[in-house]
Amino acid sequence: MPDRTADDPSRVTVLLQRVRSGEPAALNELFPLVYDELHRLARSALRGAWSNQTLQPTALINEAFLRLFGSQPPAFTDRAHFLGIAARVMRRVLVDYARSRRAQKRDGGVQVEFHDEIAAAGPAGDLLILDQALDRLGEEDARLVSLIEMRFFAGMTAEETAEARSESVHVVRHDLRYAQARLRRILDGGSLVHN
Repeated sequence: MPDRTADDPSRVTVLLQRVRSGEPAALNELFPLVYDELHRLARSALRGAWSNQTLQPTALINEAFLRLFGSQPPAFTDRAHFLGIAARVMRRVLVDYARSRRAQKRDGGVQVEFHDEIAAAGPAGDLLILDQALDRLGEEDARLVSLIEMRFFAGMTAEETAEARSESVHVVRHDLRYAQARLRRILDGGSLVHN
């Protein structure tokens, strides 16, 4: 099914503004426009990322959408801002899911394999450790974390990220490599602990 947001990203921006101003009908118009893209992003976030995962893309989308629009939605400035926040919310949902699974199993942490652009030489890592590392990286540079979230948790390509952020693909690829190196140093530092 084609990505309907690609036809008119400004329509998404207008609807996001209308949702923020409290128009319930705008949310009904927005959901079908962003659903396909969110579903694709959720599939990417879950593809090959979990061992024995039971969370499905639809459940991830539903939970992310509830968190995005359940109470007072953020003041989205445009489609790119929406996608960035959606990626962050998907990260939070996956981390909460991992914590819940860990609490149920106590010794069975959920494992995540890094995509090649995130950690080329890295072994499978614990999602909760990755979350701590991203928080630490965010203290240094929140933009790098946003790029990683868009790439890893939302599964966006460098081209899609560049388009969403109105940046050049070259800059996004460069910054993703830098973010990957910084994240690897934090992960290799060994000071992160399981929650």
